[in-house]
Amino acid sequence: MTASNALAASRTWPTISARSDPMANYGDRARIGMLLPSVNRAAEPQITEMLPDGVSLHTTRLRLLSSKKEHIDEMVSDVERGATMLADADVDLIVFHCTAASMFAPGFDDGIIERIGTATSKPATSTSKGCVEAFKTFEAKKITLTTPYIQETNDREVDFLKSHGVEVLSETGMGITGDGGAMLAIEPEEWRRRVTEQDEPASDAAFLSCTAIRAVEAIDAIESDIDKPVVTSNQAMVWHALRKLGIDDRPTGYGRLMGAD
Repeated sequence: MTASNALAASRTWPTISARSDPMANYGDRARIGMLLPSVNRAAEPQITEMLPDGVSLHTTRLRLLSSKKEHIDEMVSDVERGATMLADADVDLIVFHCTAASMFAPGFDDGIIERIGTATSKPATSTSKGCVEAFKTFEAKKITLTTPYIQETNDREVDFLKSHGVEVLSETGMGITGDGGAMLAIEPEEWRRRVTEQDEPASDAAFLSCTAIRAVEAIDAIESDIDKPVVTSNQAMVWHALRKLGIDDRPTGYGRLMGAD
């Protein structure tokens, strides 16, 4: 034994006590694995803020240049590789988290989920599944759709939602594609203004679609303005994932959905 090792062995080391407010969340209750478009800057901070103690988020990125068909096809072609890396972290659920891609066409999300399950033997779901489940929970058959997207992406989401019995009474986009910074730069108050002005008397709920925008901050204010449920992509994903994991804890301050069974 060297002199330094002998000195270390002779010391009495203080016991490390557990903190009442642990700094790190290691996912002692559940771990969510997320496949996320590479340009997205909003989903991770928002979702981490919404998750209850003991539920952790682990992300693998898939390259996405825009919401055009060729770029979505390119991103989806890499699903197995990304999902396998999440499975290496022994996550409990894998979420394909991109609204535009998971709502690309009726049944498109089912194919992605099946591929993830085959590659990893892990339970899997998608943003689209969470949003559709949210509308079912509210019995929302007619909605408004507000997005940052180009028109062709909005059109695809309208068709997808129609295939699930949800009619879009009005839709608006902002013509942004593939620019995560531009999406993030839109202030929550602007989303509030847009959704409130777009509200239709016959609508049952409002849908703010896109995982890359600052929408969750505006949910409560919009619901107060229009007196209807507001569903956003990141909020719906958290709610849906927690339900699938059997975790009853729900964050407050993110709309009526979080209080729904």
